[in-house]
Amino acid sequence: MASSRFLVSTEWLAARLGDPGLAVVDGSWHLPAAGRDGYREYLAAHIPGAVFFDIDAIADRSSGLPHMLPDAETFGRVVGAMGISDAQDIVVYDGTGLFSAPRVWWTFRVFGARNVYILDGGFPAWRAEGRPVESGPPAAKTAVFHAALDAAQVKTAADIQSLLAKGSAEIVDARAADRFRGEAPEPRPGVRAGHMPGSKNLPFTEIVEDGRLASAARILEAMDAAGIDRTKPLITSCGSGVSAAILALAFDAAGQPVEGLYDGSWTEWGSRHDLPVATGE
Repeated sequence: MASSRFLVSTEWLAARLGDPGLAVVDGSWHLPAAGRDGYREYLAAHIPGAVFFDIDAIADRSSGLPHMLPDAETFGRVVGAMGISDAQDIVVYDGTGLFSAPRVWWTFRVFGARNVYILDGGFPAWRAEGRPVESGPPAAKTAVFHAALDAAQVKTAADIQSLLAKGSAEIVDARAADRFRGEAPEPRPGVRAGHMPGSKNLPFTEIVEDGRLASAARILEAMDAAGIDRTKPLITSCGSGVSAAILALAFDAAGQPVEGLYDGSWTEWGSRHDLPVATGE
């Protein structure tokens, strides 16, 4: 059994390919240091019928921050032009197994899609099982996506400041421990090293195993080891809002659904000199 209600198996997806009530989305995105191009890999091989969701392009590019959420009108127009409807079952996968797909999953949910899932094991699992793939750009099709932003799920720097000052929520950072402690430089120029004072650190790599989400028991164990107070509302953060969505998926799987994700994440916080930075544990 999948460890999350939002994960579907390769068998489930394979049996439904071609169903007009299904949209398959390749949400692959890689850190610059990985030297991989998600769209180029999509063109080379993808699940039949899948469309490519570019988190850098379907974004508010005027913000100065990477892949921030666009407004609802833009999101609805763009994904509708991709042939995706808010009434469809939407299955997202990525080329790593479980890395960027949760960000795309979260984005669709924030804009009102009701049935959004993630392929368990992602494209690596699909390929390993010898399932069919196709190459090239998708066939042209259109649909209507009625987008409405659930603003309560999208936290701002001001929200985070207030929550930390009150101690009324746990802000959980998904970055690697050495980046959280300020011992490793940030990959983006002008972003200070360290973390938000009072935040907790749970690197997403601790709850992803071989490209799949860890068990609920393992996730709870990791949360407790990180000193996270599970009685408080949970808000996730990371470097730029991608791996924070992995924590959102994981916490839900463990029966601890989050109350929001900090979209600007450390790229925004660390680049603003009016906001405090802590280092060490």
